[in-house]
Amino acid sequence: MTTQPSEFGIHPPPASTGARNILVIKLGALGDIILAMEAFQAIRKHHANDSITLLTRRPFVSLTENMPWFDAIWPDPAPKLLEVTKWLAFRRHLRAGNFSRVYDLQCNDRAGFYFRLLGPGRPEWCGVACGCSHPRPDFGGENLPVTERLLRLIGAADVPRAGPAELGWLDGDVSNYNLPARYLLLVPGCAPQHPYKRWPAEQFAELVGKLAARGLAAVAIGTAVDNDAISEIQTLAPGLINLAGRTDLGQVAALARRAVAVVGNDTGPVHVTAMVGAPTLVLMSRVTDPVRMLPRGPTVHWLKRENLADLTAEEVFEAIPAPI
Repeated sequence: MTTQPSEFGIHPPPASTGARNILVIKLGALGDIILAMEAFQAIRKHHANDSITLLTRRPFVSLTENMPWFDAIWPDPAPKLLEVTKWLAFRRHLRAGNFSRVYDLQCNDRAGFYFRLLGPGRPEWCGVACGCSHPRPDFGGENLPVTERLLRLIGAADVPRAGPAELGWLDGDVSNYNLPARYLLLVPGCAPQHPYKRWPAEQFAELVGKLAARGLAAVAIGTAVDNDAISEIQTLAPGLINLAGRTDLGQVAALARRAVAVVGNDTGPVHVTAMVGAPTLVLMSRVTDPVRMLPRGPTVHWLKRENLADLTAEEVFEAIPAPI
């Protein structure tokens, strides 16, 4: 990937003769970016000879710059409402990109404002912004998975589907963890602002005990923010192997590929484990729509309760989508 620093991050490389500059907008969150990968791949294959730039939030730059579908990454400057000077600078930056087409996969108010910010002479725009050249089709009230919604959106701009996302690039070295041959991967964390999406530590600990009775180890992953939650489980179940804050997403993928199965809350890394093929069980609270937000993967099951505290360890153990 060719990059050049700028006031906003990275400029797209100059398009070769006859090629076009294409912008894809996908700001986040992590699970949303994972669910957009099939659309990313389809756009890349459709624009095989063009230069494609992704606009995303800064926390996702390190992940997305490793993806094979983009030539450059722009961190979203996300100016605040009254920061007029920054908005004008960002508009100049967008216009300087000389984009022929924009695929707005975020489809929110911020991305819509970027459409209006460009003003007259704006490029072709595939999304939901009022007045855009390639509007998202009407789903007729049908509740569709996020990935399907995105594929239909880009289909409105004549981008054909390209099949499941190829994820060979998403890998990491896990040899230094010295893990047992057979283990279940646990994802007990979630975004701190969504505590209701977290299955209680007591139930996770009971699940660890049930796994140990079958001779199966339990390995917990998460960010450093999740360490307190995982340490609480470890206090109740000392056999738990705690890797909180010690894995990047490539290593999460590698651990998932080697795991017997994965059990986790509705959180970003669970989308990674499912998509790389690990049998994955997702624990959902009242706020998650399993139709729209279920992770993509060959073997994905889910359990949902209005209050996750009502979901027992026995129910979760029996629902694990792999022989234990």
